[in-house]
Amino acid sequence: MRPAIILAATLLAGCTVGPDYHPPRLSVPDRFAAATAQPGATDAELAKWWNGFGDPTLSELIERALTQNLDVQTAEARIREARAREVTAGAAGLPQIEAQASVNRQRISENAVPLPPGSGGQQGSGFGLPGSEFTTWRAGFDASWELDLFGRTRRNVEGARARTSAAVWDRRDLQVTTAAEVASAYLALRVAQIRIAQAQAELARQRRFEQLVAAQARGGLVTGQDLQQQSAERASAAAAIPVLQAQANAQIHALGVLTGEAPETLISRLAEAKALPAAPPVPAGVPSDLLRRRPDIRAAEQELAASTADIGVAVADLYPRFSLTATPALVSTALTSLLEWGSRSFSVGAAVNWPLLDGGRIRGAIAVANARQQQALLAYRKAVLGALQEVEDALSRIGGDRQQLASLDEALGTAARAEGIARTRYRGGLVTLSDVLLAQATRLRLEEQVVETRGALARDTAALFKALGGGWPDAAQAGMQP
Repeated sequence: MRPAIILAATLLAGCTVGPDYHPPRLSVPDRFAAATAQPGATDAELAKWWNGFGDPTLSELIERALTQNLDVQTAEARIREARAREVTAGAAGLPQIEAQASVNRQRISENAVPLPPGSGGQQGSGFGLPGSEFTTWRAGFDASWELDLFGRTRRNVEGARARTSAAVWDRRDLQVTTAAEVASAYLALRVAQIRIAQAQAELARQRRFEQLVAAQARGGLVTGQDLQQQSAERASAAAAIPVLQAQANAQIHALGVLTGEAPETLISRLAEAKALPAAPPVPAGVPSDLLRRRPDIRAAEQELAASTADIGVAVADLYPRFSLTATPALVSTALTSLLEWGSRSFSVGAAVNWPLLDGGRIRGAIAVANARQQQALLAYRKAVLGALQEVEDALSRIGGDRQQLASLDEALGTAARAEGIARTRYRGGLVTLSDVLLAQATRLRLEEQVVETRGALARDTAALFKALGGGWPDAAQAGMQP
């Protein structure tokens, strides 16, 4: 008796065919080539890296975008869809019961069924005779249960859960991307506004200098050509402002859309120029941190887990499928007797379905599942390599930005002093206007480069935070450990 119980329990528990998922092991460098020896940032610091810029407006815009951005909301809807698919996948392994009730009115044709000998032609005298009419009442249940002996349903559920997890990581990856895009647009806006302020100051300077040249022309100290050249410089300075203003407006429009609003919503709030926030230092940490921090890598890993489970689903089709059915019901030709004991009707059964010849369909499906798993593994490896490249590129750009900025600051100071000397000597008639304009052009070019480089440094820092996997707010509480 005991062996029979053990055998029954084993059959009910079944086995799960197909490969079990094991996280892939990849070799990554011990350190980033362009990184310093600083310790890595903590998960909490990376989770809200924008606070390191010290700009409340930037922080508020990113926080708003993380909840209101339409792409993020779409990703949240995909999570709900994936969780519903989990329920659907698990339902296949549970008993299915349907309640049914029906009433049918039927008449048997007098000409379709011949009367038996000796009936005397008395049609309609009994149940089921030609010409008779009757009503059938029925109430009952249809129940079925497919036994998951080889784990087909369990593998389906395993794959559905992995895809739900992938959808969650996809949303976090969108949060990372959205935070970086908001920061990039905001920093570009502040750069454009600083350049507008510089252009306006330059226009005022050119107007004052034009007045000086006009006075000298009236006194015969310079020619009318000098005055025309200076008027052209003043007009050129004025022409630069509308272009920069359009660039600033475009960034404000982008920020409005990123925060889930109409493009013009933030114009009144962001139109006032503010200083460009200084880029904070970013300790890069070690490459292995990316495997647990980067949401896109974690999503790719879950897709690999789901495709591994799909192999088990395909393999399970090689084995027989067992099902149990039962249809208890009450049937009567009179509603008044439907609930009587004699109206009971039932059928129970068991079935096995085992495909023996299918032209290679099942083994073809297994080969497809294996190929898709290989594709998912390659996609995972590509995500890891892409993440390493993004960090290395961002670190290299930041290093270049800092070196370039130091050189430009030195050059700008020299150019500003040279222009001042040229203007002083021009007032004394020692140099021509062309000398002043050349020194001025050098200083203007360097001013633009300094502002653009500071903006590039800030944007590249935000890009590095994104490459490190920072920017999803629940990073410190979402199971970051591998």
